Amino acid sequence: MDHYVDIQVLPDPEFLETTLMNELFSKLHRALGKHGQGKIGVSFPDHGKTSKTLGARIRLHGSKEVLEEFMQTQWITGMTDYCRVSAVRPIPPQTSFCTVRRVQVKSAYNKRKRSVAKGWLDETEAHKRIPDSQQRMLDLPYAQLRSLSNGNMMRVYIEHSKPVQQSVAGSFSAYGLSSTATVPWF
Repeated sequence: MDHYVDIQVLPDPEFLETTLMNELFSKLHRALGKHGQGKIGVSFPDHGKTSKTLGARIRLHGSKEVLEEFMQTQWITGMTDYCRVSAVRPIPPQTSFCTVRRVQVKSAYNKRKRSVAKGWLDETEAHKRIPDSQQRMLDLPYAQLRSLSNGNMMRVYIEHSKPVQQSVAGSFSAYGLSSTATVPWF
């Protein structure tokens, strides 16, 4: 991970910043699933600066060759009027590192459904033992995407770790996220 590309969402009078970021992240997710091969990580350098959002910038991390090849796929077509894309640039010296990972919690509804399906509880007992009040809410920024498999809207909650001095190599998901591999943080 010695290079990066910044993609800045531009202000638009017709669309909210979060709407454009959701669309950009959705396109990125689909492209990483086809072309990323786990070699491209993402970070959100502006997350939480003014609100509990991901901010207006996505940073892609990888080797120069991988990032150049990925950007040549034209995955960002349709968003170019709403974004400013930097060239592939080297990571600045003296940078720290962090993990950027997806955080998921199971909903009370899903816990009840699973308990009934597995035969552990019947429907009535599941509602008694797993009330809606047991639902844990996350206070993290997120991207809202439409699932390609079922068409439902879903939230991808994202957490940045505290910066550390040592990088950790690893693979990234089709979201560009990893709970173990680090990306440069600057």
